[in-house]
This record gives sequence, structure tokens and C-alpha cells, in this order.
Amino acid sequence: MENIHIYHTNDVHSHIENWPRIKQFLADKHEDHQQKDEDVFLFDIGDFIDRWHPFTEATKGKGNIDLLNESQYTAVTIGNNEGVNLPYDDLNTLYEHAHFDVLLANLYQPNEGYPTWVKPYKVYQTKKGTRVGVIGLTAHFAHLYGLLGWKVTEPINELKKWLEPLKAESDIIILLSHLGLNEDESIAAEFPDIDVIFGSHTHHFLEKGKFVGNTLLGAAGKYGQFVGHITLSVNEQKTITSKEAILYDTKELPMAHNEQELIDEYFSKGKALLNQKVTTLKTPLKTDLFKETEFSRMLSRALREWCQTDCAMINAGLLLGPLEDDVTVYDLLKICPHPINPCVVELTGLELEKVLRESKNEALATREIKGLGFRGTQLGIFVYDQISFHDEILLVNGMHLDHERKYSLALPDMFTFGHFFKEVLPHKEKKYFLPEFLRDILKWKLQRQS
Repeated sequence: MENIHIYHTNDVHSHIENWPRIKQFLADKHEDHQQKDEDVFLFDIGDFIDRWHPFTEATKGKGNIDLLNESQYTAVTIGNNEGVNLPYDDLNTLYEHAHFDVLLANLYQPNEGYPTWVKPYKVYQTKKGTRVGVIGLTAHFAHLYGLLGWKVTEPINELKKWLEPLKAESDIIILLSHLGLNEDESIAAEFPDIDVIFGSHTHHFLEKGKFVGNTLLGAAGKYGQFVGHITLSVNEQKTITSKEAILYDTKELPMAHNEQELIDEYFSKGKALLNQKVTTLKTPLKTDLFKETEFSRMLSRALREWCQTDCAMINAGLLLGPLEDDVTVYDLLKICPHPINPCVVELTGLELEKVLRESKNEALATREIKGLGFRGTQLGIFVYDQISFHDEILLVNGMHLDHERKYSLALPDMFTFGHFFKEVLPHKEKKYFLPEFLRDILKWKLQRQS
């Protein structure tokens, strides 16, 4: 009989404040198992990086890869924060110094081949000769990957394609899935040959795992709040006789040596690297969630000019603080940390009016938003460029809105993912501008003004 220990993290999103504890915990566990001559595997299931943190932004994610190296990870798959929030060259070189495998069956170069840093799956062998086959899949944001120069394929088709060779070469099959809980449950039901699915993307946590049929699902929440541990017991015939899952709450782990020092060091390292001057302001730029300011108008105008549209709108909650005096790249990250891209939709005047009237709904301004790339709290009021309201009359570029005419509207991409303006936007074609985030547009505008 042998026991195989697998530790897993997911959706850490550069919450490096939890990392010193996790790193020490993993090192201690590694040592324990080695003394008992037991096999240990360590997997991350994607979105380990997130560009809100100065350390990640300044090192283009490579600093995060050093952290995974230090903890001796076996393999990772990627999430959308690695996949669509980095320009092509930055993702293509992200793992060049990785000491672990990147397993991902559904990401290709446009010419059909896998990137040099990717394997669809890998079979690992334990000391007792048990073959552990591991395959990775990531969320199918085909359009966004395409705009960045990648090709991401439908994950279930890839799984079907690779399961046969995996079954032939493995005693145990493991899936690293950055697809979300619903997808994981359907995969477990449809592919009972998969023994364990490590999940992520939807930030769910499964305290003791979850069985769907005979497949065990494991997931460790978000931000490094938990570390997962699955133990597989395997008999002489290489058959699994038991599967157990547990989560460790990071808050309850022993404090790491020099914990706060390390956390501060990651932050200050990133901040120092981002200390490049963008401009000097003659007067401060203030923010307000519930009032238009010169600053919010500037961002709205910058968005329209960048996208070259008839009009634009943003929400005031995108600006998390003021700017004054000398503005650095770090300052822009601090006040606009969202991985949100510009987007353009073509609307008839009638459709544009529906969107604009809905944007005036007072309840929207105080709505608290989690996800969609938004890193603030409340949405704030909408602020417009080349759009004005005079009682019941709507003007675009100073002219009466024409219901029959076509208008191009620039807006942050978060409003196009099906949660807002549901009567109009979900059905429209969207043009996304990648890889620039809103803070890049802001930097461009500030430099042009100075």
C-alpha cells in the first residue's frame, strides 16, 4: 500500500500577504513526507498572478513564478489572469525560468502547435512505480485569446482527445481545471475515468472535497485563504482504495519567520520598479463616487479618444483615489488596478438611449461589484463624454439623438459580460482593445496633456 499526497492552490491572485505562511507550510509538509518516504505532488490551478499587485505588475508576473519555484511546485495550469491579462510576449516568456511543468491541453499558437512552454499532459511516476497522469485545461475565452495572438480551444473536446493516451499510460488520472465548479461537476459525471479534479476559476472551496460518482473534486477558494491536500491510497495492483480531501485555513497556519518583512519587501520591490514618472500635475485630480469630477471626465474622454468613437461612458468607481504633484506608474496602478480593457459597441440611437437611461438608475451607483475585473467596491455614477442630458432630451456630440442612426460607444469591458444593460448589450458585437488596461489609457492621456 502507498499513500500519495497532493497539495494544491488556486486563484491566489497575487495576494502575496498569505504567501510566507503557505510557503513555510508547504516546506514543512514536504519534509515530513520525505522523511516517511512518501510521494508529494504540488499543483497550482491558475490565476496565481494578478496585475493589481506592484510586484506582479513590475515583474510582468515573473516574480510570482519565482515564488512557485521556491516552493517546488510540480506543475501548474494557467487561468485567465495569466492568459488574457498579459500581452503575448509577456505570457510567452512568463515561464521561461520555471522549474515546474505547465500543463494545458487547450492553448495553441495560431499555427496549431503548442507553445514551447506547454505540455497538454504529463505522466509522473511515484517511488513505487504508480503512474500519475496529469492534464490541464483553462477557460474558453476564445475571442480574447485570439486578439492577443493565441488560440484557445473548447476544453471538453481536448479532454476527449487526450483521455485515451492518458488512460493507456497512467494508473491514476488527474485534471487541473481552470473552468469553474459547474464544468468540473459535468466533467466528473461524463468522464468517470478521471480520479481527481482540482478546480478553480469560480473561487469555490470544498472543505472535505466533493464526490461526483467516484471522482473527487478539490478546490481551495481564493487569495491563498486555504491550501488543499488530497491523499490517495493505492494498493499493489495500482488501484486507488481511498481518496480524502482536506483544506487548511491559512490564517490558522503557524506564522512564518519574518512574515511581515517578506510581505513588505515584495510590495516595496514592486513599487520601486514602478517608480517611473508619468507627468507633473499643476492641480490635483480628485475623485468622487457620486459626483462628476474633472478626473472622471478625463478618463471618459481618454477612452473615447483612444477608441475613436462617437461617445463614451465610464463609472466613477473605477478611480480609487486622487492624483497630485508628480505622478508615477505606481500611482496609476494604485488608483486604477483593474484588469479592464476598453471596448466598443455599435448601437442604434434607440439602443443607445435605452443603455443611457438605464445608466441613470440611482440604485446602480451604490451597487457593490465583485469580479468582472473590477477591483473597487461600489460602481459609482456614470460619467459621459460627448453625451449630455437636458431634461428628457439626449444629445450626442451636441446634436439630438437620432433613433435610426448608428453610434459607436466606448465603455469598460466589464459592462459587456452579460451582467449589465441586459436588454441591449449581450446581443451586440463587441470590439475589445487588448492588451491595454484603463490605466494605460489614463497614462497616455496624462502624457499627451503635459
